[in-house]
Amino acid sequence: MSAYYRLRERHINEQGVAIAHYEPTEHAQGVWNPNEQHMAPATGVLCNELEQFAPRPELRYARINLDIWGMIRFAPFTIETRILRPGRTIELVEARMLLKGQSCIVANAWRLQTSDTSSIAGLEDEAIPDHEQMGDWHTFSTWGGGYINSLQVKSNDERRPGHGVVWMKNELEMVEGHQTSAFVRLMGMVDTANGVAARTEPGAWVFPNVDLNINLLRMPQGRWLGFDTHQQYGDDGIGLTSSVLHDELGVFGRSEQTLTIRALGPVSSR
Repeated sequence: MSAYYRLRERHINEQGVAIAHYEPTEHAQGVWNPNEQHMAPATGVLCNELEQFAPRPELRYARINLDIWGMIRFAPFTIETRILRPGRTIELVEARMLLKGQSCIVANAWRLQTSDTSSIAGLEDEAIPDHEQMGDWHTFSTWGGGYINSLQVKSNDERRPGHGVVWMKNELEMVEGHQTSAFVRLMGMVDTANGVAARTEPGAWVFPNVDLNINLLRMPQGRWLGFDTHQQYGDDGIGLTSSVLHDELGVFGRSEQTLTIRALGPVSSR
């Protein structure tokens, strides 16, 4: 089976930092530039390292914030994972992607102690139609790039610029030769939210995100990721893509992406 990445070597140094060397496959190729990786699988491979780093069964990841420091070049890279803030019930873990020694993505992830709160549990976000009730969204592939071409995407007729409900999955492993968990698989598609309800088609404008923030109400399950996404643009070049995240069991979290909006060609005054 094909994969987004190949792992070349992993070890833990004397300071307790996990160091992993990867190279991308063609399936990790991005949209805005053919010589860069897509942020979605890059998020997935970072989450793969977070998942494997010093696991503690009494804790789980509750928030993952990824800041994009520079172009995610389509080239071999290293991920360094370390504990920034140790604790008995709360822990902060960092996973940093580096290309030629330069940071391009820095992920900070909070691991929190779990307990039984089922007696007071409650969700305010509404359910979305099941993916089986939707048709294939073939035109999504016009975004292009190896990553987008790896996806199966479904939507309905109610999707419009600025808001849409979309489901997607892929059949690739995140790392060649290693079974992908539901957590890594679904986290590795969350960044795609920025394209599912775009207010403008790619061409005259680009609107890449500079970050990705994911909050998890529970650990996701299965292979399908559902988005209930709104995209908003301000009038001074900054926007926001906000999504409620679903799996086949229901709502499991939210994501937000801060956008930098830039004109590529002549812009109509209308």
